[in-house]
Amino acid sequence: MNCYRLTLLIKELLLTGLFCLLIPFTSVAHANPVILVMGDSLSAEYGLPRGAGWVKLLEVQLQKQASPWSVFNASISGETSSGGLIRLPALLESKKPSIVLLELGANDALRGLSLEQTTMNLRKMIQLSKDSGAKVLLFGMQIPPNYGQQYTKQFKELYPALASKEGVALLPFFLAGVASNAELFQADNIHPNTAAQSILFKNVWGALAPYQKLLQVQ
Repeated sequence: MNCYRLTLLIKELLLTGLFCLLIPFTSVAHANPVILVMGDSLSAEYGLPRGAGWVKLLEVQLQKQASPWSVFNASISGETSSGGLIRLPALLESKKPSIVLLELGANDALRGLSLEQTTMNLRKMIQLSKDSGAKVLLFGMQIPPNYGQQYTKQFKELYPALASKEGVALLPFFLAGVASNAELFQADNIHPNTAAQSILFKNVWGALAPYQKLLQVQ
């Protein structure tokens, strides 16, 4: 074998060995599990300083525990269940989350969407998430009584009914401890302020109890 061919062979062996060495590192780099947050302005830091929302507090808590989990916040102010359903497939494909936090539906009521449509959209989002292999935490929402007693009651009840039927974890009321305190809202009396975010985080963290062991996996 002449020197030229020997040199090429050595280069090929070196490159092959380097590629093999990189494979496990590449796998590790993409192995960290992801929590995907699908929400509206309540989760998108509307009117809040950057990094002051409950989603950031969740991320900080995971970091304190040296958890391998990362959080991707796909929440958009004004989002409806219809918009979330449209966006979800691409997010499941690109982020490959292991847990999906589903906080949608309040804007459906504000925009007059039927309860049937909201229920169908949320059900499809849950099913898509489960089919991708992700666990789901559904956030229960409520609306003010001025929407009518019957509609308000039916809207509140759709969340536990849906969670039960689809077999997913439920946060009974996302705004528990906040909704009845005017001091915890911004000037618009709709969006929780900075002081409310720690309460919202605690609500979410408590509802994640079924997944705590999973979150602590190293």
